[in-house]
Amino acid sequence: MRKTTPARSRRAALVALGTTAALALTACAGTGGSSAGPAQKIDVSTAVPKEPVTLTLAYTDDPPAKALIEGFRKKHPNVTVKPQQTPFKDYVKSIKLSMSSGEPPDIAQYNPGAMNSLVPAGLILDLGPWAKAYGWDTKFPKASLEVLSSDKSAKRFGTGSLYAAPGALSVLGVFYNKKILAKAGVKAPPKTLAEFEAALQKVKDGGSTPLSVDGLEVGGFHLWNALLNVTGDVNAYRSWVYGQQGATIKNPGARKATQTLADWARKGFIPAGASATSTVDARANFTQGKSAFTVTGNWAASAVESEMKDDAGFFLMPPASGTTAKVASGASVAYAVSSKTKHPNVAAAFLDYLGSPEAAKIQFDTGFMPVDTKAEVGAKGLRGDIASQFAPVAAGNGIVPFPDFASPGMIDKLTPGVQGLIGGKTTPDAFLDSLQQSWNEHHGS
Repeated sequence: MRKTTPARSRRAALVALGTTAALALTACAGTGGSSAGPAQKIDVSTAVPKEPVTLTLAYTDDPPAKALIEGFRKKHPNVTVKPQQTPFKDYVKSIKLSMSSGEPPDIAQYNPGAMNSLVPAGLILDLGPWAKAYGWDTKFPKASLEVLSSDKSAKRFGTGSLYAAPGALSVLGVFYNKKILAKAGVKAPPKTLAEFEAALQKVKDGGSTPLSVDGLEVGGFHLWNALLNVTGDVNAYRSWVYGQQGATIKNPGARKATQTLADWARKGFIPAGASATSTVDARANFTQGKSAFTVTGNWAASAVESEMKDDAGFFLMPPASGTTAKVASGASVAYAVSSKTKHPNVAAAFLDYLGSPEAAKIQFDTGFMPVDTKAEVGAKGLRGDIASQFAPVAAGNGIVPFPDFASPGMIDKLTPGVQGLIGGKTTPDAFLDSLQQSWNEHHGS
């Protein structure tokens, strides 16, 4: 989930797609692998041909894919990109099958669960040559590229080759109801974790529900993850999510986040029925004024703002000290390119377009944070709050992946594990043990 949602207008002068001259590199791109067949040698170029080209793009149900396709078409009227949408619950299985078929989509939305088979089989291209040609290291946020790089086994991330490019960014934070906070005597958004806990208590004492949590789906572990962002060590967390040897989630920071969540449930800050509450219902409870806070991502901003207007606000989970939050979980809706595509340079041109100022406006208008974090997108209101909070985190390389990235089976441990914490049936140590077990099974202890 997620999914997600930055980059820079600084490189505005980059490649004007459509009039770009070819940058034929001395090193050709290529790929191989038993499933992919013989490696195709590609003369890497940033030029888009003038003749008609048709690409297919496979994606799931969150990203602003159709709007971005339309924006790219305006720059390149001769290029037709056909979207192929699959529901999220079916996407991993579907994309594994389609990418290994004789006629795979040219471009596919990246999913770490699928990469475990697609990368080792050579079914998607190493995008390094295009990253060099287009200057993606200065065009896309460092953290957004880091998490899309892996070794050839697709077990260690943040290293090796680049297998996707970001198409929209997301950030996890706290939405709040201004009217409920004012009624409870909370005069401003909390600046420390202690102040946040005090605000939760004031809301409860005033007769309102402090937190709306969709524990039936991903909201429970999103809350845990947001706490971990401010209690844990960011380097230790990255090492664990990226699969670096010897990494562990059984550390003091993670235990503090886990204990805090369990304590909040025990104190009544989290509704007793949260474990059976869906994302739709949790969001409705919040937007209808039945709770003061909810922890989710900027992807919910448009819906929240349309329901609550100026009564909704946003802040990143506050750290223990009163300093500005420097770390936040997020993800990029990202796209990989099939190694069997007949038009790799055109597919790469589409990926490059995702970091353009034009694409930034589309990404922002459709509820995501733009890949170009410095683009002028006219941010106001709730989404303006999110953009202003997100920009320094992105600029400081403070975006970290969601924890389910750590292993293919991690989400199956996170969701029921947090349900157990909320219900008082799982201890913090047992929860962390289960996460590390999943990690060990995938990466080796």
